[in-house]
Amino acid sequence: MDKSVLFEVKDLHVSIEGKKVLKGISLKIKSGEVHALMGRNGSGKTSLAHSLMGNPKYQIESGKIYFNGEDIAKLSPEERSRMRLFLGFQNPVEIPGVSVSNFLRSSVRAVRGNEIPSKEFRKYVKEELKNLEINESFMTRSLNEGFSGGERKRLETLQLRLLQPKMAILDETDSGLDIDALKSISENIEQMRSPDRSFLLITHYQRMLNYIKPDVVHVMINGKIIKTGDFELAKKLEEKGYEWLLSRVEAA
Repeated sequence: MDKSVLFEVKDLHVSIEGKKVLKGISLKIKSGEVHALMGRNGSGKTSLAHSLMGNPKYQIESGKIYFNGEDIAKLSPEERSRMRLFLGFQNPVEIPGVSVSNFLRSSVRAVRGNEIPSKEFRKYVKEELKNLEINESFMTRSLNEGFSGGERKRLETLQLRLLQPKMAILDETDSGLDIDALKSISENIEQMRSPDRSFLLITHYQRMLNYIKPDVVHVMINGKIIKTGDFELAKKLEEKGYEWLLSRVEAA
């Protein structure tokens, strides 16, 4: 395997409750690359995200998932997290009674071990809260309980920055964000780009990609990637829509 490839999916077929949702997905993401996955509702984008993270509801029928050269298809979500794989959910769940502070501390300890000494953790979090323009009172609230869409996405971005994954899958992080929140969150994600970290950004629209310019753009329809290109492909989709691309693929 090419050592520059950090994350690879090979001919992945997945079903949920007997319904096939992924029909032979293949892609390679090299270290330091940002890939965007675009597609309409119901095209299979979120199913791919959950399958890559190991959600047990998604049954892998065949195919491989490689992370750092290791086949992770049979690993639990916790094991994948410890390998520094991160998933930002489309709809983060509420966990009443668990404070944001305790959740973040436990998550960072589980993934990063003792990289951040306990006495420095509070200071580290405060700096990241400032970067994301989050009030410190946020930390005492129950996880996602009563949070607005923007607050949930800011919290996930905070998790991303604290956990420092090698590979981050962000499922519609731009969903429910106003213009200012989108810009702030996108800029914080953009700051994390490095030669040792890769991203898969899942989105309907180009607007987030105006702040985080992808190296590669994939378009998924009906459980398959039907087209791969560069940022120009995303711009054309925004201008002409998915029907334009479908008509070109069918004609070919």
